[in-house]
Amino acid sequence: MTRDARYDVLFEPVKIGPVTARNRFYQVPHCNGMGYRYPQSLAAMRGVKAEGGWAVVSTEEVEIHPTSDVGPYLEGRLWDEQDLPALRRMTDAVHAHGALAAIEFAYQGSHAANRYSRLPPMAPTAAIHASGDPQHAYQMDKEDIRNVRRWHLNAARLARKAGFDIIYVYAGHDLVILQHFLSRRHNQRSDEYGGSLQNRVRLFREVLEETKDAVGDTCGIAVRMAVDELLGSDGIEAEGEGHDVIAMLAELPDLWDVNVSAWHNDSQTARFAEEGYQEPYIRFVKKLTTKPVVGVGRYTSPDAMVRVIRQGIMDMIGSARPSIADPFLPKKIAEGRIEDIRECIGCNICVSGDYTMTPIRCTQNPSMGEEWRRGWHPEIIAPATTKEAVLVVGGGPAGLEAARALGARGLEVTIAEKGSEWGGRSAREARLPGLSSYARVKDWRLGQLAKLANVAMYLASDLTADDVLGQGQPHVALATGASWRRDGVGRSSLFPIDGIDSAAVLTPDDVMAGRRPAADGPVLVYDDEGYYLAGVIAELLAREGHEVQFATPATMVSPWTVHTMEQGRIQARMIELGVGLQLSRTLKRLSAQTAQLACVYSGAIREIACRTLVPVTSRLADDHLWHALKAREAEWADAGIRSVTRIGDGLAPGTVAAAVFAGHRYARLHGEVVDIDVPDFRREAIDAGVA
Repeated sequence: MTRDARYDVLFEPVKIGPVTARNRFYQVPHCNGMGYRYPQSLAAMRGVKAEGGWAVVSTEEVEIHPTSDVGPYLEGRLWDEQDLPALRRMTDAVHAHGALAAIEFAYQGSHAANRYSRLPPMAPTAAIHASGDPQHAYQMDKEDIRNVRRWHLNAARLARKAGFDIIYVYAGHDLVILQHFLSRRHNQRSDEYGGSLQNRVRLFREVLEETKDAVGDTCGIAVRMAVDELLGSDGIEAEGEGHDVIAMLAELPDLWDVNVSAWHNDSQTARFAEEGYQEPYIRFVKKLTTKPVVGVGRYTSPDAMVRVIRQGIMDMIGSARPSIADPFLPKKIAEGRIEDIRECIGCNICVSGDYTMTPIRCTQNPSMGEEWRRGWHPEIIAPATTKEAVLVVGGGPAGLEAARALGARGLEVTIAEKGSEWGGRSAREARLPGLSSYARVKDWRLGQLAKLANVAMYLASDLTADDVLGQGQPHVALATGASWRRDGVGRSSLFPIDGIDSAAVLTPDDVMAGRRPAADGPVLVYDDEGYYLAGVIAELLAREGHEVQFATPATMVSPWTVHTMEQGRIQARMIELGVGLQLSRTLKRLSAQTAQLACVYSGAIREIACRTLVPVTSRLADDHLWHALKAREAEWADAGIRSVTRIGDGLAPGTVAAAVFAGHRYARLHGEVVDIDVPDFRREAIDAGVA
């Protein structure tokens, strides 16, 4: 296929100081839960993006000195020459595919508790640690400021030695000291580094000029800056000081990478922000500078990308999450394969890797983070060595991905779904408020499956054990999904809720199937799971006019969504919709009219009116077919069955990302002997940052 001429503008080269990007696709810095600890995994992940056509591939934030240690988070590290071999792995991997490698330095100040180095942090003005540690940062004196400048300069020289082509001066996300000096909130100094904006820009300018003088002859110098903090007059605003800082420094860097702060604003989930949502804040920048401008906005549509270039909003398409969902997005546009793009769904499960300090993962791209560890490539899957057919039972995320990947390996595949639509939970949840992008999970897989003549697909096929045995397929994958419990069993109660049989109960599955409370009166959504679904259901019912109470044993609404950076927005929405919040309370007893909630600390009982309960507590695997087949295992051989395997929610309910991963892993391991005592992935040995 050939590229649509409309997209030619995306493949024009862009000069960034002394280096040139081959096209306009720019993977901006993003964290990944691997950092300095897993250098081979990290290098392979970045290298695959370069292979996929990204012209610039950046690191995550990289520490430059032990006085700004962000442990236990696994970011990059460039304290001294010990760290060069690990970073060289990345630059070599990126350069091998003709892309430029960029590095983002981060000196965090009051946002770094220095848990590893145990050195006292410092900041423009004395302040307590921003993320909750009982640790204060002391106010920097002139020598401290000179030291930070020196450390940044040293890091720049080391980065060039490691092979980086672009070096960042970073002042964004309300994380780093250069932004803190700019900010009136963080900088209350009375010397030449505080007070007026001219003074507050001083350190930023000094670091930028010194970096350019030191390495600007061979390296492009990029600035990453938040032009708006979405705090109104309490913070930097695009129509105020954000504009003025750009105007002051307009021609100094070789590239402007502009966004909004903090990170939870810059990387909003699809539930709260549409593609291109940052455009109103950054569109002024190109009017002030002749240097190329990069911006982000979870762009997955090539038409939208062309629009922002043509409208003069940016020169390069910045991407973190879309480059994770599809590392080959640029190549697919270049080759005219738009329908093959795996579009980011904006769920931020990738962000959770950084928050939980574990290797990055992606709902759409199960190979993300597994490029070195498991040897998975997002576009290449080895042909099967044995051609025995596979029956996949269940057409949800795990089943669709298993069928797709098995089919891509050349196997004859039959996939049967008992329902009337494909997609399982991803299809059902996509009809809830703010989750329409979840439909991309099924849509992309259905599009790929339609190209595979060796995959037969059947809806409305509720297979029994007799049916499976009668099929005679050598291998059976049971991706039968899971159902939400009706009895209230969850984290806080391992037994059914007292009185629940006498109450009106709707499970999340009932709600997603269109059933609603039959009785007038308050609805109680009880969340003992802690992820997004309970909050979405409460929002749905409140918008439909029901009086909703939301109870949870947690101290906040949807606590696990802290890891996806949407918790604050979810709780704010509950408040805006008038949902009553019953926090730190377990559900102890139900009647037809009331619910008794117990304080998790004191045990004190609060009784509230409740006519309908929606328990979002835990799920049970739909494993009836598995047990029926296991009971007849003696018949398998005669029926021609060699293996029956449970995958995804049908084995252990989890996230949509976990289900997709399970389906993909099943397909990758098909035909291999799997030893439960031996990991199916490689581990990295750590020796001074070199594996």
